[in-house]
Amino acid sequence: MDDNALAGLFAEAARCIEALGRTGHELIRKIAQEIICCFTAGGKVLLFGNGGSASQAQHFAAELINRYRRDRCALPAIALTTDTSVLTSIGNDLAFSEIFARQIAALGRPGDIAWGLSTSGASPNVIAAVEIARRMGLRTVGFTGAPGSELARICDIALTVDAAQTGRIQEAHLCAGHAVCELVEAHYARAQT
Repeated sequence: MDDNALAGLFAEAARCIEALGRTGHELIRKIAQEIICCFTAGGKVLLFGNGGSASQAQHFAAELINRYRRDRCALPAIALTTDTSVLTSIGNDLAFSEIFARQIAALGRPGDIAWGLSTSGASPNVIAAVEIARRMGLRTVGFTGAPGSELARICDIALTVDAAQTGRIQEAHLCAGHAVCELVEAHYARAQT
């Protein structure tokens, strides 16, 4: 890859993030407000995804539990991607497509939020988890790529990134997730003063 191609990669990433900032700001605010309402009612956020999306689920959970930029109260969030014993037992004994749905069934309660991430919007285990979450009375948030994807269709709120490359979608998801965390944190930081 030459210098021009490398610069083009950064330009494309910036374009995707800026486009989402222009078109997705209302959805980002709505997601943050849903999370604030969930926490206010005593609920929690359950996050999940595969590969890079699993890493982002863990990242966003850490930002909510600990802090993003400011000190404030700890907020209840669980990344369903981290317990290898649970993941491997469900994958082995049931099916890989059930690794998140089974955890939602065990940990989810009406009023909680199930936040699924899938760049394709078609990951069977993410879809299964959102479906059971909806049946159980959880609110559902999806971060996905393709606007017409199955995940976008079945979630209460879906943030989509219209990009062809997985990396560009994940970069935009990271920025949007940080924006959600910043809005939630700002609410709780104000509440503490």
